Amino acid sequence: MKLSVLDLIDLRVGQTVGESLRASRELVCAADRLGFTRYWVAEHHNAEAVVSTTPAVELMYLGEGTSRIRLGSGGVMLPNHAPLAIAEQFALLSAVYGDRVDLGIGRAPGTDPVTSAAIRGHLDGGHWVSADGRPADPVHEFPRNIADILALLAPGGAEIPLRGREPYRLRATPELIHPPQVWLLGSSDYSAQLAAAMGLPYVFAHHFSGRGTQRALDLYRGDFQPSPHGSTPRTFLSMNVAVADTADEAWDLAEPYLHAMGSFLSGRGMARQRLAGDDVKAVLTDDLRQVMADAASSWAVGDVDQVAAQLRDTAAEFEVDEIMIHPICGARPGDPADSWPARLHAFELLAGALL
Repeated sequence: MKLSVLDLIDLRVGQTVGESLRASRELVCAADRLGFTRYWVAEHHNAEAVVSTTPAVELMYLGEGTSRIRLGSGGVMLPNHAPLAIAEQFALLSAVYGDRVDLGIGRAPGTDPVTSAAIRGHLDGGHWVSADGRPADPVHEFPRNIADILALLAPGGAEIPLRGREPYRLRATPELIHPPQVWLLGSSDYSAQLAAAMGLPYVFAHHFSGRGTQRALDLYRGDFQPSPHGSTPRTFLSMNVAVADTADEAWDLAEPYLHAMGSFLSGRGMARQRLAGDDVKAVLTDDLRQVMADAASSWAVGDVDQVAAQLRDTAAEFEVDEIMIHPICGARPGDPADSWPARLHAFELLAGALL
């Protein structure tokens, strides 16, 4: 089977943004060396614990020193952006990294409604408008905006109709020799059906909760329409993963993420990750553990034999040949601020067992 990585570029206590980025670059270089298939970064905004706000910018930095791994977004939250801007950002990435760029696109804003409006420049009662000046919801415009990106990345570009004039030809620049591979991401029936109707590859966010995966994949595969972007359905899924030399150690290393997500889901916000061990155990209450009980049941946490078996079983259950791991091992006291030693070790363990 194939393994890939989803990185939120976490920020932990005592770590600067620059150190977090350097730690992620060390991870992507390790994944490249160990044989992982792709390395994707997310888009989140106004989140203290997450550095990853601008996938294309981050990938330009993170990819330096890699030679074979695919680099991509998991994903660009398209309602926050103009399609042309995203098409040109990923055209530029493709000019640097050639035919190993993925453009994963999602429909959620990746933040709260106020921040999402601010990203689009609407801080004072403004609103998004369509081409003819009418109010429009960018989430509702999502299918059309995907079609726009696909057209802009195509060899002929997009044709813009102009009243009383010849159509205007528009394409993403710089010139595309190797267009990025577009993927549609989601955690709902809607995204699965849209990917199927557009004939696009699809990734289900299994790491969110583990619910609805089979139904979404069945809808995608059953409704898939062949297109220039693919003749058959193509999919994989993501999972939260913590692996270490022993199962107890893996659960200890997962506790900082457990605490962060439990705080987020209980409405307290997602603060920087605490350190594994006494630091996080002092604040990880039974209430937070209960909040996360259902979600954590779909995580893969344990020693390498346990986790490798769970990943194989999950791949077989959902009939996929690739799992994208979201590494959730935290840092220990004394770990270098510009490194995630436990995640590096997890990559090595998984590569030895599965690649």
